[in-house]
Amino acid sequence: MTAHIVNTHEAKSRLSELIREAEGGAEVIVARNGHPVARIVPWRPAHSVRAPGAWAGQVEYGDDVVGSDEEVVAMFDESAEADLL
Repeated sequence: MTAHIVNTHEAKSRLSELIREAEGGAEVIVARNGHPVARIVPWRPAHSVRAPGAWAGQVEYGDDVVGSDEEVVAMFDESAEADLL
């Protein structure tokens, strides 16, 4: 990544151009009185964009992933009946 330093006056005058440079991969350092005070860098999204169906056909699972457990079914039924009372 290339970097170059500009003073604050030049940065104000050429801001749009400096932003385009940052979008192109350059790092722009803004300096006041010869001392670096800020950087103009490209924006990076916090999270990648998710594409629906990206995992389609890549995950295999068996038919018995969620099997019926008689105890669990009985507890569920009891809980549902208690809610109705």
